[in-house]
Amino acid sequence: MIGALIRLLRPAHWAKNVFVLAPLVFAQKLSDPEALENGLMGFAAFCLASSAVYVFNDIRDRAEDRLHPLKRHRPIAAGTVSVGSAAVLFAGLVVVSLTLATSLGWHFFAVLVIYLVLNQIYSAGLKHTVILDVMIVSLGFVLRVVAGGEAVDVQVSAWLLLCTFFIALFLAFSKRRHELILLAEDASGQRPVLSHYSPAFLDQMINVVTASTVVAYAMYAISPETIEKFHTRNLIYTIPMVLFGIFRYLYLIYQKPTTRNPTEAILRDPPFLINIFIWALAALWIVYRG
Repeated sequence: MIGALIRLLRPAHWAKNVFVLAPLVFAQKLSDPEALENGLMGFAAFCLASSAVYVFNDIRDRAEDRLHPLKRHRPIAAGTVSVGSAAVLFAGLVVVSLTLATSLGWHFFAVLVIYLVLNQIYSAGLKHTVILDVMIVSLGFVLRVVAGGEAVDVQVSAWLLLCTFFIALFLAFSKRRHELILLAEDASGQRPVLSHYSPAFLDQMINVVTASTVVAYAMYAISPETIEKFHTRNLIYTIPMVLFGIFRYLYLIYQKPTTRNPTEAILRDPPFLINIFIWALAALWIVYRG
């Protein structure tokens, strides 16, 4: 039962909440104990809130999940966790996440509430609206960054928001493509909005947001604002690592497709993880040592 409850939380997906820590890192506040504590509390609050969203969705979609080749193994769909237990867990996660949020100020609290409400609206109907469904998911990542800025009391760069939105669109469109290919003829039955997508259309969208992501990051790296802030032009040398990460992700989707969710796939891919680690070390060195 405990193992099933943990799986219900989807801890592997907490990696998405590192976006909350982006303002802390790029505002050069990692050495500030108070800012570091607040940033980590914000990260924890979003981990709990995102798990609450997953639990709510699993309760709501349990009937459809039982027909899905992968989702039928989820605890609620498989019957290892009852709906009542899941509802109690959902309520507890929401209460604890909002309690943490209040300690970080009302602005952070408001952003987290918007995130939770937006996800409820998404589940209630927006997830069935083509293109808008992906943009709502991407907006959730932007809210993470905005909340991270509120947690450590810094103004978030417009470039950081743009990079976040584009990379989130890239991930979301890639996930839709994975679902469409995996489910084949049953796609629209599992997720009705997939009937409005096609592999060719999604490939075009992925191409657009891939280029947009790379350009946004490159512009951020070479912008006068960034150079003045970090007193160096060296951030430009991290662009090849960003390119490799995107290309590796595309390689896994197109050349090594599996039944596993793309997010979970990259977290199990050594070359991708090594590249992320090298990029993180390089970015930290450049941002903090100039």
